[in-house]
Amino acid sequence: MPEIARLTGHRDWIDLDFVERERTPEPAMALGIQSHVAGLSLSNTVELLDCLGVQRSRKAVHDWVQKADLQPESGRSPNQVALDETVIRINDQQFWLYAAADPATNELLHVRLFSTTTTALTEIFLRELRQKHDVETAVFLVDGAQHLQTALQRAGLRFQMRRHGNRNAVERIFRELKRRTSSFSNCFSHVEPKTAENWLQSFARWHNAAN
Repeated sequence: MPEIARLTGHRDWIDLDFVERERTPEPAMALGIQSHVAGLSLSNTVELLDCLGVQRSRKAVHDWVQKADLQPESGRSPNQVALDETVIRINDQQFWLYAAADPATNELLHVRLFSTTTTALTEIFLRELRQKHDVETAVFLVDGAQHLQTALQRAGLRFQMRRHGNRNAVERIFRELKRRTSSFSNCFSHVEPKTAENWLQSFARWHNAAN
């Protein structure tokens, strides 16, 4: 479904508590955040707001997304967790996006960006995931990556090696994410990795709300 068709839904998931003396009406700010996270470039988001009589800069929209600090909601208890990683390019450098998804709901449970991929970093990701969600009895679905399996074993979590079926949930999300970030060049160019990670977490929050 085209992204613009998904901009008409509710925006209750956008927390605007960071707003202090912002001169932009909150409904316009929420639309700007939703539009950019849903896949519109900063330039196209600015044009959309301009059509509504709200004139703001690309930097303003960028700052809204960063200050909102959106992340997937906590407190889920999935039966299965699809765990995977993929390469994200930032300023022509490779970073690894770790993601955990609930294949039953297609929701992202947790996302993190790392400069490399190791067993130790996977353990950090799993520790954060366990702090946010009840996954102690869940079955993790992974591919043949040994560091993923080793980290799960060390954490005492159950897993199955599966290349198809429910594990494809996170791969579908990765494909959608890569399509959106590659459609405009100003998302992960000239930004710090932390800024990119913040956008990715915001994307996860929007993705869950749009399902």
